[in-house]
Amino acid sequence: MEKIKNIVFDFGGVIVNLSREAAVKKFEEIGVANADELLDAYHQTGLFLEVEDGTLTAEEFRKKLSVVAGKELTYDQVFQGWFGFVIDVPLCRLEYLLELRKKYKLYILSNTNPFIMGWARSTDFTSAERPLDDYFDKIYTSYEIKQVKPGRKIFEYMIQDAGLLPEETLFVDDGSSNIKMAKELGMQTFQPINGEDWRDELSALL
Repeated sequence: MEKIKNIVFDFGGVIVNLSREAAVKKFEEIGVANADELLDAYHQTGLFLEVEDGTLTAEEFRKKLSVVAGKELTYDQVFQGWFGFVIDVPLCRLEYLLELRKKYKLYILSNTNPFIMGWARSTDFTSAERPLDDYFDKIYTSYEIKQVKPGRKIFEYMIQDAGLLPEETLFVDDGSSNIKMAKELGMQTFQPINGEDWRDELSALL
């Protein structure tokens, strides 16, 4: 195995703990009756996919979701729906990332949207009042690149933009289809389970 120089992390389910059920409940509360069909822990559909692949802006998504709900929804109501996914942000993981950065280049590659990233990239992200950017060399998001995992193009974009050698890169994601694509591209991989403390396992791999 090549020596690992770069580590690419998924955001939801790896850095923060997720609950799809809680998000469904939040969206149902604001009037999105079919939230259960539209929301997935790994890959969204319909409007929810369109805001993650950059087809819709945050404002366009808010307007279209208002139509679905049959009433005008505010930005904050829509944010609270998306924020329902987030159970917690374990500070111990973030402190571990700061230690990793002393030896490795760290990146995020995430299927996400402007609502969640607006929060994550602000000082509201943690009780330490440090945004997500403080822990990574660069953040790659689906809505900005206009591609979603597990599609090959979002991986290729990141590899080229960051100048990564796949064989020197460890990809950490809780989605099996994303892990499969990373392997196809020559990366080393690690698939933790959403909610578990993966630090010791990752240290063992390194």
